[in-house]
Amino acid sequence: MKQHICLFLAMTAGCAAMAQDRSTALYQAQDLTKENMFSVNIEGPNFDKAGNLYVVNYLKDGTIGKINTKNGSGELFVTLPDSSIANSIQFNSKGNMYLPDFKGHNVLEVDPKTRKVSVYVHSDKMSQPNDLCINKKDQLFASDPDWKNSAGQIWRIDKGGKAVLLETNMGTTNGIELSPDEKTLYVNESVQRKVWKYDVDKDGNISNKTSFASFPDFGFDGMKCDKAGNLYIARWGKGTIVVLSPEGKEIREIPLKGKQCSNLTFGGKGGKTVYVTLQDRKCMEQFNVEIPGKRY
Repeated sequence: MKQHICLFLAMTAGCAAMAQDRSTALYQAQDLTKENMFSVNIEGPNFDKAGNLYVVNYLKDGTIGKINTKNGSGELFVTLPDSSIANSIQFNSKGNMYLPDFKGHNVLEVDPKTRKVSVYVHSDKMSQPNDLCINKKDQLFASDPDWKNSAGQIWRIDKGGKAVLLETNMGTTNGIELSPDEKTLYVNESVQRKVWKYDVDKDGNISNKTSFASFPDFGFDGMKCDKAGNLYIARWGKGTIVVLSPEGKEIREIPLKGKQCSNLTFGGKGGKTVYVTLQDRKCMEQFNVEIPGKRY
């Protein structure tokens, strides 16, 4: 009997060790939420300063969900007015939430305390505002694709809601991200499968458009930088996150369970977990990394 008990304890310890290895393994995707918890437009995950995770289109289009990263459960945070549908989430230094509204040619602002939604900026010259990044001066940079014509633009939105058109006559602009030192702006084109980089000056103006990377297949979506300046790009349709060095060289490619990965963000303990939104599975996956996100 004693031998059986010892064997059982050893097996239990072994299983626990294996489970722990899986939970801490690097670059191995696991489910965070259940499938079909979001609409097909699940996008734009991001954390506020308190460590709360928010994701667009929770349960249905036109909503923002608050997701528990410990058990994958969710709750409704806000419903957007006027049939608006958001694609991305960013927070400024005061904690206000900003959402590109691709249906209303807007960028919306949400007061996190009152949950009041207002129009931060509107322009009829905006096609379908898609993704946002933000600098330490609270200037937003927005990708603005015209999917019908495979074209796109880039906007800067200054504090107070002043929209400045930075670039036009591009391909289908989608993912957009600043380097950790905020001196480089990365923008990808989903249909054309190209990634461009720009120099950014102290006023938020861009110049010196340069080819950063290109791929022969599948599409692009959201992008985020880690603290070392490596760029993580969602390969929509392939179901991977590709990691490029600041020189544009491929470091690795992380396979996911779903194929239609739409965006990602860094969070968790020390900022070393990547959370990914999947449009085909309508859920979220996560994996651990060595280098934290740029905000950590």
